[in-house]
Amino acid sequence: MVLPARVPDLSALDVVVSVARSGSMSAAAREQNLSQQAISSRVHAVERELGVMLFRRSPSGTELTTEGVAVLEWAAGLLDAAEKFSAGIESLLGSKRASLTVAASMTIAEYLVPSWALSLRRLYPEARINVRPMNSADVTREVLGGNVDLGFVEGPDVESRLDNLTVGHDELVVVTRPEHPWARAERVITAEELARTPLVQREPGSGTRVTFEAAFGEVADPLLELTSVAAVKAAVLSSDAPAVLSSLSVTPELTDGRLVRISVTGVRMPRTLRAVWNRSGGLRGPARDLVELATQAGPRR
Repeated sequence: MVLPARVPDLSALDVVVSVARSGSMSAAAREQNLSQQAISSRVHAVERELGVMLFRRSPSGTELTTEGVAVLEWAAGLLDAAEKFSAGIESLLGSKRASLTVAASMTIAEYLVPSWALSLRRLYPEARINVRPMNSADVTREVLGGNVDLGFVEGPDVESRLDNLTVGHDELVVVTRPEHPWARAERVITAEELARTPLVQREPGSGTRVTFEAAFGEVADPLLELTSVAAVKAAVLSSDAPAVLSSLSVTPELTDGRLVRISVTGVRMPRTLRAVWNRSGGLRGPARDLVELATQAGPRR
């Protein structure tokens, strides 16, 4: 078999497709996380190699030439085939050498990641999956530092240097023991009363703490600060102190009556659960598959 002489580099072809899709060099530069000069250089290199002009340039952007339309169609098919080839190779090698280190906020690590990881092991039977529970702020630092392959965070904001994808939603709820005065029948507390009440709280930087403080602004100092969901629940179950926790984390205790959900007027505390990864490294192999599994599994509000 004689290999064709005029097949440009796949990354350069991807730039051509990006320019055609976005309609301008500048938009493609943002999409590809490259300089506009680098985008232009790669387009020119493809045009020189193929011997045809792909785009007509104008002050309003770029427009495909007739030859460019044909090249774009072929390039898209070639890139799709390359992606399938890469995925196939990863699948063949995955069970032999897959390794994945995940940092996850406490709620996600304790209540969601285990089932996701078990599903991933069915795809990669011999994979090594290491999950590191920590608060959302620490997850962000670990991902940015390149110390983990993938992170999961909860809360209102995501660091702008990270790519992210929503994998589910939950809601913060106020809980107490049934003996607490707030748990009396028909008792509804106000947002103001909750804000001025010392609570058992997660530590600063946790997604739970950030979401609660974002919803209320100024709040009373915590009665007690703890670094895990399990510890907060244990403190509430052994005292008269209320707490704010994820609805995911207190379902068993609410079902069996050990905890009571308290109605609060004038405020709701929904959260978005997100996968985050380093933009420069992208999302590949087991990390990509874990995000897909997480997205399919929920949870949904």
